Amino acid sequence: MTTRGPSGAEIGLRYGTPAGRWVLVATVLGSGMAFLDATVVNIALPAIGRDLGSGAAGLQWVVNAYTLTLAAFILLGGSLGDRFGRRRVFLTGVVLFATASALCGAAPDIGTLIAARAVQGIGGALLAPGSLAILQSSFASEDRGRAIGAWSGLGGLTGAIGPLLGGWLVEVATWRLIFLVNLPIAVAVVLVTVRHVPESADPGAVHRIDVAGTASAAVGLGALTYGLTAWSAGGLSDPLVLGSLGLGVVALLAFVVVERRSSAPMLPLSLFRIKAFSAVNAVTFVVYAALSGVFFFVVVNLQVVAGFTPLRAGLALVPVTLLMLALSSRAGALSTRIGPRIPMTAGPLVCAVALLLLSRVGRGADYLTDVLPAVVLLGLGLSLTVAPLTSTALAAVSDRHAGLASGVNNAVARTAGLLAIAVLPLVSGVGSRLTDPSTLAPAYRTSMLICAGLMALGGLLAFATIPSSYAAVRPPDAGGAPAAGERRPSPVRTHCAVGAPPLHPSSTG
Repeated sequence: MTTRGPSGAEIGLRYGTPAGRWVLVATVLGSGMAFLDATVVNIALPAIGRDLGSGAAGLQWVVNAYTLTLAAFILLGGSLGDRFGRRRVFLTGVVLFATASALCGAAPDIGTLIAARAVQGIGGALLAPGSLAILQSSFASEDRGRAIGAWSGLGGLTGAIGPLLGGWLVEVATWRLIFLVNLPIAVAVVLVTVRHVPESADPGAVHRIDVAGTASAAVGLGALTYGLTAWSAGGLSDPLVLGSLGLGVVALLAFVVVERRSSAPMLPLSLFRIKAFSAVNAVTFVVYAALSGVFFFVVVNLQVVAGFTPLRAGLALVPVTLLMLALSSRAGALSTRIGPRIPMTAGPLVCAVALLLLSRVGRGADYLTDVLPAVVLLGLGLSLTVAPLTSTALAAVSDRHAGLASGVNNAVARTAGLLAIAVLPLVSGVGSRLTDPSTLAPAYRTSMLICAGLMALGGLLAFATIPSSYAAVRPPDAGGAPAAGERRPSPVRTHCAVGAPPLHPSSTG
């Protein structure tokens, strides 16, 4: 039910009421589809390669096509909801995601699958920020923290279930079901949303889309990723590779120019004048580049080299998510007491040690002795890292810009993952033989060592650039004291999905 204040104005849904539960169900199921498809596909890559006759470049694009469009359009997706109605844009994203999922499940060749995955990413970019914006706008202010916390925790469970479900479906049936399972979920989301979710929008939003910024970002990321992916097959002398890399660089430079001159930019560059915000996004970039490489290579290596079944490979990394579910809130509370610098330094360094251990996983590896200790260390390191990282990104700006700051941080994380999955197969030498054990084994080892180095770099960057307390994160010259009624975002105290930082702060009330 919606409660009303003394003046009779609506003040929002209450947590625990039937109306509040329905809104939570719709947003959790909708965003859960996007979380599921961000983690479940890596498990199926060997099976997809065998079935569709694809090499490493094609399999990279099965992952990259989704990440590319998600990263390129996620800021636009949030702004479209503010302008034209959050429920409307959320529903559009759900329908688009489901349609693309059906195309993925029926894909007759690798090209069709890649194209459908790109459309999936656009759908995810519309529904993911919309789900949290709906919670923020629908619930009463004192209940928003609980609602967003429940969304985060349930989203974390989706991340844990994804690899397990994907491994089971691939092993007992077909990889196509990992996409088709989205269809009944989407139908349920649409029915619940139409019946129970209220519409909302930002009446002060500028009703003009940053077309030039969106287009230049998409072209830049797409061309750069294509050039890096094709490099391993055609070499740097290939005109198509050189042309793609050149186009990507030019388009990204154009994006910076467009955003600097735009009166309503998709990405206000003024945010990066805040030192703490720039620093935390630099740490985000290197940490999530490493993390994306880990989740891409580990599950493939476990199947192709170590001989694990898809189900066992899917189970292998579940402890990471379970540890984050159990410990992220405690890590958030710890960073509140001692400041973000120490956890953000120690966390990536612990992850670096974990990746050094994972680099030794090869033929005949035993899960309990060779894989689990490294996975546990990785989960502990990420638990220390993610909550204070996100909290710092949000605390670096005023409360009215918290949604934009978290969207930028999320886009940085996804772009880092996109580039990592394009670059690592190139520099590790795996080429087009991702399913060949003799080629993958040394390339996997090299990739894990590179990722360990990136994690260590992230820890050192945090130590050198992140302030020692949240009070020092946002200096006075970054916007002054809070305006009347403005509240600084509190540190995130709920679990964050592994794939990227949350799209909105979790207020603790």
